[in-house]
Amino acid sequence: MKAMILAAGRGERMRPLTDHTPKPLLPVAGKTIIEHTINQLISAGFHDIIINHAHLGQQIENHLGNGQQYGANIHYSPEGEQALETAGGIINALPLLGDEVFLVVNGDIATNFPFAELKNLAVDLAHLVLVENPEHHPQGDFGLDSTGKVTENGTEHYTFSGIGLYRPELFSNIPAGSSKLSPLLRQAIANQRVSGQKFAGFWMDIGTPERLQELDFLYTTRD
Repeated sequence: MKAMILAAGRGERMRPLTDHTPKPLLPVAGKTIIEHTINQLISAGFHDIIINHAHLGQQIENHLGNGQQYGANIHYSPEGEQALETAGGIINALPLLGDEVFLVVNGDIATNFPFAELKNLAVDLAHLVLVENPEHHPQGDFGLDSTGKVTENGTEHYTFSGIGLYRPELFSNIPAGSSKLSPLLRQAIANQRVSGQKFAGFWMDIGTPERLQELDFLYTTRD
């Protein structure tokens, strides 16, 4: 199974750190954010990795190269200076992702999620990993029913972690260009074609300089 890391975000909330450095290359405990993710994917058996990029994206290519030093085979999906949003970025990368189910991971999260669990999962159109709602997103995104289907109903909502499995068919008939993932997911959820799971382990959205500093402290002191 191929994996895609979404690395095209501008990182507005991280400014001024991201004025001259793309967010995925910000340092955390001696490595860049994206290197932590790459190492996790490799450990879980995901060796074919596609990375999209936009703002200062050439720096990402220069830093990571073809991935050989990590034991990975990295290909890039450049979007120019203006990112294509999540769905648009995935659609742009579909020629690299192939015809089978693929994994997509946000490039600005930190987690100890066991990615290997996803490799042999049966997927209809999509499978989402949900987490408890963080303080900055208390309302959550989606619910889970008793059969493991993702819903927009229910009394308890969880936050979408930015980790998902997708079939290329989810993006059928969507024109190239900028487009958001949420409307596609919500339509597929309404058609009961999205499964999900709740993950109770460590997860963080590295969205601000303060959270980046907190993560650096956690990673530096965990050993």
